[in-house]
Amino acid sequence: MEHSASNTNPVSSQSKKFEPGTHGAVHELSGFEEVNDSPIEEVRLTVPITDDPTLPCLTFRTWVLGLISCALLAFLNQFFGYRQNAIYISSVSAQIVVLPIGKLMAAYLPVKSVRVPTTKWSFSLNPGPFNLKEHVLITIFANSGSNSVYAVGIITIVKAFYHRQLHPVAAMLLAQTTQLLGYGWAGVFRKFLVDSPYMWWPSNLVQVSLFRALHDDEVRPKGGLTRLQFFIIVLISSFSYYVVPNYLFPSITALSFVCWIWKDSVTAQQIGSGLHGLGIGSFALDWSTVVGFLGSPLATPGFAIINILVGYVLLVYMVLPISYWTNMFGAKRFPIISSHVFNADGGRYNVSTILNETTFQFNESGYESYSKINLSILFVFSYGLSFATLAATLSHVALFHGRTILEQTKASFQHKFGDVHTRLMKKNYDVVPQWWFYLLLALVIGLTMLTCEGFGKQLQLPYWGVLLAISMALVFTLPIGVITATTNQQPGLNVITELIIGYMYPGKPLANVSFKTYGYISMSQAIMFLSDFKLGHYMKIPPKSMFVVQLVGTVVASSVYFGTSWWLLTTVHDICNPSKLPEGSPWTCPYDDVFYNASIIWGVVGPLRMFGSRGLYPKMNYFFLVGILAPFPIWVLSRMFPEKKWIKLINMPIILSGAGGLPPARAVNYICWLAVGIFFNFVVYRKFKGWWARHNYILSAGLDAGVAFMAILCYFTLQIRDINGMRWWGLDLDDHCPLASCPTAPGIQADGCPVFH
Repeated sequence: MEHSASNTNPVSSQSKKFEPGTHGAVHELSGFEEVNDSPIEEVRLTVPITDDPTLPCLTFRTWVLGLISCALLAFLNQFFGYRQNAIYISSVSAQIVVLPIGKLMAAYLPVKSVRVPTTKWSFSLNPGPFNLKEHVLITIFANSGSNSVYAVGIITIVKAFYHRQLHPVAAMLLAQTTQLLGYGWAGVFRKFLVDSPYMWWPSNLVQVSLFRALHDDEVRPKGGLTRLQFFIIVLISSFSYYVVPNYLFPSITALSFVCWIWKDSVTAQQIGSGLHGLGIGSFALDWSTVVGFLGSPLATPGFAIINILVGYVLLVYMVLPISYWTNMFGAKRFPIISSHVFNADGGRYNVSTILNETTFQFNESGYESYSKINLSILFVFSYGLSFATLAATLSHVALFHGRTILEQTKASFQHKFGDVHTRLMKKNYDVVPQWWFYLLLALVIGLTMLTCEGFGKQLQLPYWGVLLAISMALVFTLPIGVITATTNQQPGLNVITELIIGYMYPGKPLANVSFKTYGYISMSQAIMFLSDFKLGHYMKIPPKSMFVVQLVGTVVASSVYFGTSWWLLTTVHDICNPSKLPEGSPWTCPYDDVFYNASIIWGVVGPLRMFGSRGLYPKMNYFFLVGILAPFPIWVLSRMFPEKKWIKLINMPIILSGAGGLPPARAVNYICWLAVGIFFNFVVYRKFKGWWARHNYILSAGLDAGVAFMAILCYFTLQIRDINGMRWWGLDLDDHCPLASCPTAPGIQADGCPVFH
């Protein structure tokens, strides 16, 4: 993109000593003085420091392509989300596709002005060449469509798992209000999480790199490729290859050689299975396995990858084996890795025994005569570590970022802006008035009250539960936003919200999941809005245009997600019930199955009978204390040895949540993700830093886009017609470790498993 000289701020890049392998660390600058460039090296390498405020943004092309992208991605992601092989199509796919369409519209649409009837407003069908800022706003639209609506999980478990009715207007309002609440929190914390140059949001750099590759005029280096040429080669290669793991040879999504060698050993398969065990020796030849649950490792800072590696190794290769083979909590009666709930005899838990069908509340007499709920050893520790992560997040932010937050508070009132990007935005564009956020927040809170208190109180959540949920989201948005903005890792509030409402209002499953969604998702949505605001900040998009696009995109996406789910739930017979589905039917709803089991644990039975005095796992509460104390030794060491910069890179919230994706992620996902991340963010970064700066994020975007395009092509040309190729060993989406999920306690029986004596 050409920039006019009058709008370009000449700057000199400030070179600072940088330790390889510690990229993502913040370079210390004195106070909050204005600097010529970002204090973060990745940002300096990736984000342009120029702006042309004369470029049109909210054009006819932006609205048409943005709304279509938003609605299409929302439909496809919800459609695929119910299937056994759930496919997530990111906004990168739309980002690539709309560029040639936008240029075609610029070339062929008439330049005439169109007046909106009964108003003074008018717009041009073709305001000039298709520009970068239009492209960014279309991508923000697409981003709204690609982010799933968590509340759809509530609608799904009510209709498909609990087999109860839900008023469609209440369901629609539930989807909308849970997504929109986050705007208020985003408005409150913009000063800290967007304007600050130290909150750099690593994942946005992938998008910035791709935008530059697609729009910047670039001279091809001698013997090399331009960014766009490199992206196209990666895209075509990824697209062509993905037909193999997606259609011809799905088994290469998880290869577990240990199981093939010891076909009759339960222990060997528990150790070697990448899908149902510890994954030792397993790997995959599929990019979707790498990014499927954990996101792109190429977009994660090196220090965060090492922290995750430490947390993963400690849990999966130390805590889990010791706990399982010493039979802690009777672990041998159940699979070593599972997200389901079990009875005392190792069988699947019969929920109908403990749930009153008439009142849809907990049946205590049925529970006392049946069995306490039992969990796999992985599920037990995943909950314990989630407790620790939440506590550690608060103490980590207070210790390491508390002073910075206080100084930024003072600086925000004194109108001091930290770097060239913030300075350009303040100079060229009006900020979004705070009252826009507050007005929207008040309106959405009112609709939330109507959703929960109206419609016969079907959602079971009283007004005080709504107020408590949104208060929790407000409190946690800042500390979790700091973690996300600096490490690309986002600890969730899902478990702590379940815990609190489970103690305060037990025995009501819908109240529990509704409280979790309002408490957790409104915070998560705020983080997403702030991340998009930061992307607009880097790309110099007018903040008011960003606000409008995010708001409209969220409403459209929520409507499409709700409509798609309601359509499938009312038209596909026995959806989400694999035992009753026709053979080969894909509508098994794996994510919703986990969500349903969580609603049993926290909503029906409640934490008092799980993690309290009446349950089997009260010791897990000690993890709260572990989490609070964990960051203190690191903080003390960083103060004692300030010259050792690597000490500050030890991030206890990330270590404690290192294996937090298990389940639904599996060991093979982590193994591949860590291997790829370490290779590119340490080996390549150190030895080929110039190549890394030019191509790392482009590589990530190209691989993602190729996988998404081939998945769509295969489904709509072949799989939708049940054309799945010839049957052979490699066509199973499995790692062929049938014994990995077997119990090993004496006398416990399970289908397809030997009985130990």
